Amino acid sequence: MNESPDPLLDLLHLLDLERIERDIFRGVSRSSLVPRVFGGQVAAQALVAAGRTVPDDRSAHSLHAYFLRAGDPGAPIVYTVDRIRDGRSFTTRRVVAVQHGQPIFHLSASFQTYEEGMEHQAPMPAAPDPETLPTAAEMLPRYADRFSDPGVVDRLIEARAAVDLRYVDAPPFGTVGEAREPRSQVWFRTNGKLADDPLLHVCLATYVSDMTLLDSVLLAHGRGGWAVGDVVGASLDHAMWFHRPFRADEWLLYDQESPSASGGRGLGQARIHTADGRLAITVIQEGVVRVPRA
Repeated sequence: MNESPDPLLDLLHLLDLERIERDIFRGVSRSSLVPRVFGGQVAAQALVAAGRTVPDDRSAHSLHAYFLRAGDPGAPIVYTVDRIRDGRSFTTRRVVAVQHGQPIFHLSASFQTYEEGMEHQAPMPAAPDPETLPTAAEMLPRYADRFSDPGVVDRLIEARAAVDLRYVDAPPFGTVGEAREPRSQVWFRTNGKLADDPLLHVCLATYVSDMTLLDSVLLAHGRGGWAVGDVVGASLDHAMWFHRPFRADEWLLYDQESPSASGGRGLGQARIHTADGRLAITVIQEGVVRVPRA
């Protein structure tokens, strides 16, 4: 396995888009477990592009995105930003990601100046201390026999090397054939400290949010996932609301569940809490989830 000496630095470089015009940016891709660009990467890069056209005093509070076509990891991605609105409190941006002359991804994002207001939140669910849970490098080799390709474990570890992601319970590929409650929890944080840039922390949380959100759909049906080969699928759309400030280099609890699967699609919804219990983010995603044909 050829790991970078600093995977987090590699990820930060991935998100540091090249500005080729006032509202046009270019990004590159990293290798993925599947032969297409990782959806979390495109979403995070598009949010970077939007954020770089917004005044520094405005923070992202929501995004809504559609995955239109599979991205080619061997080609650059061009992000074009439309400045939809610049109001007194809110700023709205639309971003289209293009490869080979075709749109592959569409994002709308809204930013807001800070203001005081009413406060309440859902309570944080119970979860064990993340420091008591195994790391990916400790956990994944236990399930090596679940994968037909012996190289999957190394590729999974490498793909997540920039992020310390720890499952509270066994992941879908750990209980193949056993239907479970459609709920999954993971703790995550970056493997290293980050600069004090709120947009960077929001973009990194966006990147991670696409890694495990549909796990709960798989759990309900005893399926192991894409790496096992007992389902095929892809993200369709993705929405996030950023409620309170947080740091992506400090532990965040990703509490995920699936209320529905039908018509070849599965829905995941989640809340992300800080370690001290503040509700930081709400996430909803729908994806294609199909059983492979014989």
